[in-house]
Amino acid sequence: MRLSLCNEVLAPLDLARQCAFARAVGYDGLEIAPFTLGEEPHRLSATAIAEARRTVEDHGLAVTGLHWLLVAPPGLSIVSPDAGLRSRTRDVILGLLDLAAGLGARILVHGSPAQRRPATGEGTDVAFGRARDLFASLTEEIAARGLIYCIEPLAPPDNVFIETVAEAVRLVEAVGHPAFRTMIDTSAASAREAEPVADLIRRWMPTGHIAHVQLNDANRRGPGEGRDRFAPVLRALRETGYGGDIAIEPFIYEPDGPACAARAAGYVRGLLEALDAET
Repeated sequence: MRLSLCNEVLAPLDLARQCAFARAVGYDGLEIAPFTLGEEPHRLSATAIAEARRTVEDHGLAVTGLHWLLVAPPGLSIVSPDAGLRSRTRDVILGLLDLAAGLGARILVHGSPAQRRPATGEGTDVAFGRARDLFASLTEEIAARGLIYCIEPLAPPDNVFIETVAEAVRLVEAVGHPAFRTMIDTSAASAREAEPVADLIRRWMPTGHIAHVQLNDANRRGPGEGRDRFAPVLRALRETGYGGDIAIEPFIYEPDGPACAARAAGYVRGLLEALDAET
């Protein structure tokens, strides 16, 4: 399992300095938020994408994935009643697929809660149908680029549509293509799921629907900065044969982004080393 850092944690730094820092404190890769690359990341040129990939790889890292996909450009929605807006959103996602493939990523994580909020007066069933149709129309494009696209369950109050893994799996099964799956964000799972995260992993990982994992505490800080214990989570990943990447994605940076990133890397590396010693 590669350890990856969600790069907005180091957003004040340019990409080269993000890479140098991440490598120095123990990460294997970056999971990139496209908005950190520009206001219209879906329109980056092949030259710019190749340069970004070279920067990452020259520092001994990999781009493991993309996340927080629809922040830029503004105004997007996968569930809007406006068919034209949904079509525009689809076009942006197509551009992000090219970005991910060009960067050498494996995974796209679709969180973006503001861009999937049902319209006023419409329920989640209507949103479900629109999301299903949009993602079903993209699956062949995703597969053709060798990618996996994950709908991310997120907890309230930030999100009201696809809150649990079970709800995400319902959408995954409705879309019905192996290129479209779901993932586990440990902070959201701690806040919303009825069972401990380790048990959630043991229940859902064998289904093949889980393709990615992000680690963060229920307090929205990095792993090791709150009440959650991550040794059981990592042990469950090992026991269920998870072979994907682990991304660190805190939302609150104390005392700052670099310190939070460094602490999380040391904490998770230490737990993985302890698990290695058990075997």
